Amino acid sequence: MEADELLIRVAGGDQNAFEELYGLVSGPVFGLVRRIVRDPAQSEEVAQEVLLELWRSASRFDPGRGSALSWTLTLAHRRAVDRVRSARAAGLREQREGRRAHHPAFDQVAEEVEAGLEREWVRRCLDRLTDLQRQSVTLAYYDGYTYREVAERLSLPLGTVKTRMRDGLTRLRECLGGAA
Repeated sequence: MEADELLIRVAGGDQNAFEELYGLVSGPVFGLVRRIVRDPAQSEEVAQEVLLELWRSASRFDPGRGSALSWTLTLAHRRAVDRVRSARAAGLREQREGRRAHHPAFDQVAEEVEAGLEREWVRRCLDRLTDLQRQSVTLAYYDGYTYREVAERLSLPLGTVKTRMRDGLTRLRECLGGAA
């Protein structure tokens, strides 16, 4: 049975359909999450959260907007990116708290300066991308569009957008990693 049909049955509470759907999508979900999160244990946790969300929110699936697999992978991508952002924010908070413990005079102005420097760092890395990479990344990550929606907005084939996104994200990772 096709994933679209299974997801529609899952929306109706069909547990057997969910088991079959789980078998179809769990591998691709984990693979995508693993590429983003990188840590195996956290990747497993995020993948399980995505599959639980799939069970709970199956009724939100609209086959007119795309396939069940693409919808599921969009859920996975968003959840994985959220986890990475959350971990990064937690790390930054810990760094700030550590500095405060060593520098009692640390204040709000210093925090604002640091946040501004981080934004500037990201802007500089985005500026190093090609126009198409920057547009694609901005639409997907800052404006929340799916790859398919980015392709439609830019009037480009989906494969071209996916390639530009992958290349752009690789360049961003290198840029941001090199300055850390």
